[in-house]
Amino acid sequence: MIRIGNASGFYGDRFAAWREMLDAGQLDVLTGDYLAELTMLILGRDRRKDPSLGYAKTFLRQMEDCLGTALDRGVRIVTNAGGLNPAGLADALAGLADRLGVPARIGYVTGDALDRPGALTANAYLGAFGIAECLTAGADVVVTGRVTDASLVVGPAVAHFGWTRDDLDALAGATVAGHLLECGTQVTGGNFSFFTELPDGGHRPGFPIAEVHADGSSVITKHPGTGGAVTVETVTAQLLYEIGGPDYLGPDVVTRLDTVTLTAEGPDRVRVDGVRGTPPPPTLKVGVNTLGGFRNSMTFVLCGLDVPAKAALVRGQLEAALGRDGLEFTLARTDHVDAVDTETASALLHVHLRDADPKRAGRAFSAAAVELALASYPGCTLTTPPGDATPYGVITSDTAPQDGVPHLAVLPDGSRIPIPPPPEIPVIRDQDPRAAGGSTARLPDHHDLGDGGSSGGERGSGRRGALGEVVGARSGDKGGDANLGVWARTEATHAWLRDWLTVDRLRELLPETAGLDVERHELPNLRAVNFVVRGLLGQGVSASTRFDPQAKALGELLRSRIVELP
Repeated sequence: MIRIGNASGFYGDRFAAWREMLDAGQLDVLTGDYLAELTMLILGRDRRKDPSLGYAKTFLRQMEDCLGTALDRGVRIVTNAGGLNPAGLADALAGLADRLGVPARIGYVTGDALDRPGALTANAYLGAFGIAECLTAGADVVVTGRVTDASLVVGPAVAHFGWTRDDLDALAGATVAGHLLECGTQVTGGNFSFFTELPDGGHRPGFPIAEVHADGSSVITKHPGTGGAVTVETVTAQLLYEIGGPDYLGPDVVTRLDTVTLTAEGPDRVRVDGVRGTPPPPTLKVGVNTLGGFRNSMTFVLCGLDVPAKAALVRGQLEAALGRDGLEFTLARTDHVDAVDTETASALLHVHLRDADPKRAGRAFSAAAVELALASYPGCTLTTPPGDATPYGVITSDTAPQDGVPHLAVLPDGSRIPIPPPPEIPVIRDQDPRAAGGSTARLPDHHDLGDGGSSGGERGSGRRGALGEVVGARSGDKGGDANLGVWARTEATHAWLRDWLTVDRLRELLPETAGLDVERHELPNLRAVNFVVRGLLGQGVSASTRFDPQAKALGELLRSRIVELP
């Protein structure tokens, strides 16, 4: 097997994780994921100010302390921290290695940047074979631009086992392992619905490890003595994160998520196997960021009686001062009846303005709000000071032909190796996972994994309670869409959930989804259903004025709803 760890799930993750992972146990490869749709926008702004930038500067600082240790211990490093400038980061790393006196062989993967008129950034999601080419050539460190997150794990596995484009099941299995590791501690108990059941209460989960085998199966684990836990449920939660239907499209393989089997193999060890793959599509996803304009926000506190009337007064005053274009008002009824203090008696009126003119969205807007302090509703106060507008981006995606994107591996000796696209193979989709050779084995009930929580009463008992008593959830963002995965803790609850949680029921429980397109997908091996809510986040996280702009809390909102439990 090859033992692959992760030390970063996003740009801004735990700074000490690289050192912790290197010191806590044996590894063959250590990966770091720094890129998200919003991150590409941030790096794009950095590059506009300084063309030599465009990569994750944090990674370079982390390597000052860790590069020598990794080289001494034979741990190879693979990261997408190169962002928009992998060649620049590779050069900076070479300079760092020279200063430290630790000669390092550095390769990088490029070719993902594409030309889209008017775009700040446009990058294709490359696959794993460029990473594998660099590792096969002896690279100690491989830096990439925009590759799929899972490719950071798939690439080392390809290099280690010598897989080819035809090893679809193995590639699919490694893709699942990569998807599970990509968000760091989310698979070891971070952001977990049942965090109170974790041994350490979720205080400091350790970063994850995948032991990948030659057939693509893996065991997800973590270093001994680190916090959090690896259970079938923590793995299920991450497996449901930011996915769509059972076909998980990637540049190297389409992974059949309805064939995944999870099995508890001991403390903090979960086996992932049975995964089947089919040929990849002829196109690559392209993430596109454009500058959308400027935005600003002010929040009014509305205390006591007549809250709707107070909000209406503010709205009328601001529209009269600024005009209606671009203004958005959201009233959060956080107030309680007969409250005994100001905070619990108050509602919040969030006012947003988006405009192409930075002056109108800037001081003109914030000053107009502040000028109401003595001329509006009784008790008028704001939580935000006046300020200038900030630019925001619009995140969209399109596709590009695989054979039209110059996927390129630059080896440690400077050789530039083109990575050919996968051969086009007729794709036949099996809707039944058993027809594709997948297992239909079920997960063990949560009480077989340890402590667990309530599984609800008997079917039809009519007991009312929070939905989250019997199900877990994980949600997130993909551009302007949100994904919401829900899993049951027992077989009996799954039988109920599968029939009960329909699209119409979801729209009743989450009214903001009522007017949107909602897709529903069943994943019986995981005892789960997954929803994709199209357009919930508008033009993407940077432009969203939603209170939860990345839909990270959407699953917890659903779990908090009071329903008739089984």
